[in-house]
Amino acid sequence: MAKDVFIYDAVRTPRGRGKKTGALNPARPVELTKTVLDAVRERNQLDTKDVEDIILGCVTPVGEQGADIAKLSALYAGYDDSVAGVQINRFCASGLEAINQGACSIAAGYTDLIISGGIESMSRVPMGMDGGAWMIDPQVSDRIAFVPQGISADLMATLDGVTREDADTFAIESQKKAAQAWEEKRFKNSIIPVQDEFGETLLDHDEHMRPDTTLEGMAKLSPSFTEMGQKYGFDAFTARKYPHLESLNHIHHAGNSSGIVDGAAAVLLGNKKIGDRYGWKARGRVKAMAVTSTEPILMLAGPGPASKKALDKAGIRASDIDLWEINEAFAAVVLRAIRELDIDPAKVNVNGGAIALGHPLGATGAMLLGTVLDELERQQKNLGLVTLCIGGGMGIATVVERV
Repeated sequence: MAKDVFIYDAVRTPRGRGKKTGALNPARPVELTKTVLDAVRERNQLDTKDVEDIILGCVTPVGEQGADIAKLSALYAGYDDSVAGVQINRFCASGLEAINQGACSIAAGYTDLIISGGIESMSRVPMGMDGGAWMIDPQVSDRIAFVPQGISADLMATLDGVTREDADTFAIESQKKAAQAWEEKRFKNSIIPVQDEFGETLLDHDEHMRPDTTLEGMAKLSPSFTEMGQKYGFDAFTARKYPHLESLNHIHHAGNSSGIVDGAAAVLLGNKKIGDRYGWKARGRVKAMAVTSTEPILMLAGPGPASKKALDKAGIRASDIDLWEINEAFAAVVLRAIRELDIDPAKVNVNGGAIALGHPLGATGAMLLGTVLDELERQQKNLGLVTLCIGGGMGIATVVERV
């Protein structure tokens, strides 16, 4: 029988704007990861000899993020030499995948204690630097009809009848909810400020937020993917699969899409035995998980099917979930998931999402799990579900239960 997997702690850095002028740009990726590893150790009086593995998601594992940043960060943070580390990449779901893989190892009885999480310094290691055959090999991209995610998002909006105003309205609500969450200090138990080598604080809040955003201001932003779709032929690629569409309605832009940011997160996972030995009080339990994949040109439709699969494995219904974290890669993605799962929008991303806060690719899934756990505790609710769309058509979902 599978063992219970408990969540004992979850921390994250603030999200810094993913630009050279962003507050976290001076911090190297290993510094960001060290920040959360230090916090996990200190908050839990952890003897790092007991950590059997560190699993970190990282979507662009090259340059400063290359060479197995999980193990390098463990060494840099002064963890015991016995602590192993591995970097994994399931695109935007990498941080949640790291948690799920750690949970599987503990549930199977192979390990007692694992730190899972993620890292992405998008200001220092820009998205796409790792290349990949589907992006740089014309023969491969033509055969699989590769399109960028922004084109897929606009395709989804067109198929679902989501208008520019729908997407912009959703984005403004994300900004408002994020601002309220910070005003009410809802993230205070999880945020670990990032400091420089002299002990000066680089950032102690999510930097990407724009709470003064208005519909009128949004209306002035040009769609981000019109030229890409028309000039480079990606709109034509979508027509192969969806010939009934006369054209794509390009509605997504910087204001209703996820922000490019820097950040790291870490989650302390363990079984009952290790928790009892330390005297830790478990905060949550990993109840179920699932991955799946869908049509790769539409690409971003995975949250619905993955969530249904995870709910089935947990033996519960969507209506049983108290709080949802659906990654705001693009506004249309969340709007589709809400309709497909028939869930109350008031239960979704109650503290805002990646449109307001940003999406540090490899770390986002782990951040969302910490966010839903914090909010379950604040509201004294029981069940949360975290789900993300993923490149190539994949989707991932994890159900957590407050203890």
